[in-house]
Amino acid sequence: MNDDTGDSPGDNEQLPDSLFRQELTRYLVIPLLVFLLWSLETFLFVGNVHLFQQPEPVGFLLYSLVCCVLVGLVLPVFLMRRAFVSGAVNMFQIGFRSLRRTALACALTFLILCAAVSLQNPFGTDRSAFAAAFILLIPAGVSSVMVCWVLAGTHIQALVRSGGAPVSISVGVVVTAILFGLTSLVQFPGTVSPDTLFWYIATGLLAAVFFFAVRDIWAACMAVTGGLVYLVAGWLDVAFLRQVMPTLCVSAMITVGVLAGIHWYLSRHYVTVPVPSA
Repeated sequence: MNDDTGDSPGDNEQLPDSLFRQELTRYLVIPLLVFLLWSLETFLFVGNVHLFQQPEPVGFLLYSLVCCVLVGLVLPVFLMRRAFVSGAVNMFQIGFRSLRRTALACALTFLILCAAVSLQNPFGTDRSAFAAAFILLIPAGVSSVMVCWVLAGTHIQALVRSGGAPVSISVGVVVTAILFGLTSLVQFPGTVSPDTLFWYIATGLLAAVFFFAVRDIWAACMAVTGGLVYLVAGWLDVAFLRQVMPTLCVSAMITVGVLAGIHWYLSRHYVTVPVPSA
């Protein structure tokens, strides 16, 4: 006589495996696919046509809208909704903080950047050249933070969260630094040396530590964009940048405006409530 009142051993073993596969897909595979899509579009819009060296207005606007805004900003937010609902990711972790907290973090980051430029400007004594390069790279910097750290970094942390904070942060720092380093291969294909890749990954490590320590997306965007200026300064034609500055400013304002809209939307719909310990 068969006993159908209990679950079979096979069912008990299958459930954890199914949940693990779901988490692996949600927290690792999907973020990496977004990174690959973003990298492919960066190659097509930037690296393949040397857009950073010669930012043609129409092409740069298309790059900013399609690659940086749609794929780099909107798509990650769309994919993060389930992580918000499940509680795997919260507003603190992705770096969307209160206005006062963000203003303080950005002010401190700005002072650090100013000190760095004063001590070692990659363009020599021409500080306006640094500003022009910074404006050029704002869309790239903002989308890099959103794809590499806000999406991939926090989701990878959620995947390995059972190991505790030290493990999850360490894994997040290393993986996201490597992802950021790989962007050099699509921004400047065929011209990246081992030294360049090393400095990209080193900058990614610093940016990852900064992001996971400060947890403010606006400050992280400023820091990463500033780091990109140092990394790519040798490839830029400052005189050409000044000629297309109106286009660069429009692209930067669109990117920053969309990020501000995302911040407002998330603040309205997702709130992290601190729970006091017993």
